Amino acid sequence: MQTWSFVPARFGPTVTDLYIENFNAEGSYQTPKGWVRPEHRTETIHVKGKPDVTVDVKVTRHGPIITELVPGESRQLALRWTLYDGLRFPFIDVNEAQNWEEFTKAFSTFGAPGQNVVYADVNGNIGYHATGRVPVRAAGDGSLPVSGADDGHEWTSYIPFDKLPSTYNPPSGIIATANGRITPDGYPNSVSMEWDAPWRTARIYQVLASRRKFSRADMLALQTDIHSEPDLFAAKNFLYAIDHASNPSARARRAADLIRGWDGRMLAGSAAPTITEASLRELRRLLLEPKLGIAPPETSLKVDSEYYTDTESSTLSWRTYSWLLRSVWIENILLNRPKQWLPEKYPNYDELLTAAVDAAVSESQAPKDLTSWKWGVANAVEIQHPILGKLPIIANWSGPGVKAQSGNGYTVKAVTRGIGPSERFTADLADLDQSTLNIVTGQGGNFLSPYYMDQWKAWYDGTTFILPFSPKAVAAAKTHELTLEPDR
Repeated sequence: MQTWSFVPARFGPTVTDLYIENFNAEGSYQTPKGWVRPEHRTETIHVKGKPDVTVDVKVTRHGPIITELVPGESRQLALRWTLYDGLRFPFIDVNEAQNWEEFTKAFSTFGAPGQNVVYADVNGNIGYHATGRVPVRAAGDGSLPVSGADDGHEWTSYIPFDKLPSTYNPPSGIIATANGRITPDGYPNSVSMEWDAPWRTARIYQVLASRRKFSRADMLALQTDIHSEPDLFAAKNFLYAIDHASNPSARARRAADLIRGWDGRMLAGSAAPTITEASLRELRRLLLEPKLGIAPPETSLKVDSEYYTDTESSTLSWRTYSWLLRSVWIENILLNRPKQWLPEKYPNYDELLTAAVDAAVSESQAPKDLTSWKWGVANAVEIQHPILGKLPIIANWSGPGVKAQSGNGYTVKAVTRGIGPSERFTADLADLDQSTLNIVTGQGGNFLSPYYMDQWKAWYDGTTFILPFSPKAVAAAKTHELTLEPDR
């Protein structure tokens, strides 16, 4: 049987805990069995042009003390991590799997990082399984530091592989994973502290539920889909609010005209997405400032989403308070309009939403002509060689640099300034020689190689390449062959 598996995305299990260790004056730490001396090991880091740096690593029963890595922290924090229990990467066994049973048996030994893996074979079977070691805790969920002096929050075991979320041939005939929640209601174990927002997964289901026969081109179009449901929902609410507000400004009315009739596509050349995202940022500010305080002023317009925060600050404020499901929070605010969240200075939510739009289009970064406020510039992708990109002249050839782009963190094509798909792959199980693959830039590691950037245009423009599978098709397609022989 011919099978195909693909690891599309992390599922984000909580695989670490911070333990607060209680040390005495003699340097021992407290355990249920008494005071114990920590282990010590010395690590030397060689720094070019400078003296070596020697690090004393102090290790408790839970792991190394990492207090120095946490700014402002004075407690002795030990890091427990599944990686310390060893790793195994069973991809040879995965590649040799001939059916669902062999596929899952191979992945049952996979350690970390936890991944969503999906399966399909030429007989029409499909499956999904979460992978990786996920700890079972005596108490807690890994979200907060806990006492290390007792056993009240110890890891008692790992969730057995066959108890991790999975499905095989679901009745819907559809499996979609896009970093969102994968545990059903009533799942007995804590797997993750927080999931990504559900928008991308929901969009995939929405498109695939049409039940039509999908071609390779259709699947590529889905992978590059730039419809953002939360942005469209917010835009409709902003538009309604401005149309019903008592005295909206001329700028707010102009913004309403630009988002009126917008279809929710995050097009690089469109102003509507930029106005919507900027208004959402201002809405979060107006909602959170009364609860968290005023943030320092930002110096430039940046995208603010679950995937990319617009500033860094050590002061807790609305700008630094971030969580993955805050777009769901905004949706609930807009749907239910709870009184306890409405700031006192606004009589109703229409006035609040209108004020958010007015603040967004009146800020210093907003252009005088709002039609020129292009989303692709606000959400540009930046890809550059970490070393060569810093060198004069050479930087012009070492990476694509900054490019305007369509999409955002809520679209199936998940892209922000620093995040994007590492590849786009489609398996054609009717004819594996017609499968497709595109990576970001190219396979050549030498920036002078013609293959260094030869896939970038396809990645950027949303096209792809045929990926031959059979030996005959590979032989017909190849132009070069590299043979590696042992040194004798």
